[in-house]
Amino acid sequence: MDGRLFDLSGKVAVITGGNGGIGLGMAKGMANAGATIVVAGRDAAKNADAVEQLQALGAQARAIPVDVLKEESCRALIADTLKAYGRLDILVNNAGMSIRKQPEDYTLAEWHTVLDSNLTSAFLCSHAAFPAMKKGGAGKIINIGSMMSIFGAPFATAYAASKGGIVQMSKAMATAWAKDNIQVNAILPGWIDTALTKRAREQIGGLHESVLKRTPAGRWGEPSDFSGIAVFLAAPASDFITGAAITVDGGYSVVA
Repeated sequence: MDGRLFDLSGKVAVITGGNGGIGLGMAKGMANAGATIVVAGRDAAKNADAVEQLQALGAQARAIPVDVLKEESCRALIADTLKAYGRLDILVNNAGMSIRKQPEDYTLAEWHTVLDSNLTSAFLCSHAAFPAMKKGGAGKIINIGSMMSIFGAPFATAYAASKGGIVQMSKAMATAWAKDNIQVNAILPGWIDTALTKRAREQIGGLHESVLKRTPAGRWGEPSDFSGIAVFLAAPASDFITGAAITVDGGYSVVA
């Protein structure tokens, strides 16, 4: 096999929410493949810790603070990356959150917070990244959806709407930017052991047991399970794949 298919040497990757969970799992995978990593998040201490972990792998890495709820912050993230490295090859739109309530209990402000955090921020960062990728002649955008992109749940109306939107936005961007050699794909995580799902297990009785019962792999996913798919979608190996939505869920979504 041609090793260059999965070689990210010389590439620069920005990962929103890259300071923990799935984002850090993807960052580590790309770092091991040779990429320079920009960790983008609000928590300075978590950013610093993530950069330290990536540098321990031998990667070049830095943190750039971002508040994905603010347009100017999303645009500054891309501008600061270009200032630091002169290029942008990979963008992972991973930042996200959820407010778990029945739909009738949502306030409009809560609805907008979830949609803006999960979907609008991905649009803004992609919009800001496009000129640099076009100028560079290529680009990879990886948007993080969810199994809630395809399923419904009574406690996840806004989250599901945002993650369903991620899939359709990825498809639309893929068709728009294919002519510029920019591939746009989505990853749909299943139940992964992260801080976000820890809160879900605290709030939803019996969730842990039901996930184990339904998942053919017989376990919750780990952030490290996203290292390989991140490298694949960021590398030349996936140059003819665009507009796809790939589940990483241990088989959860195929069980009737």
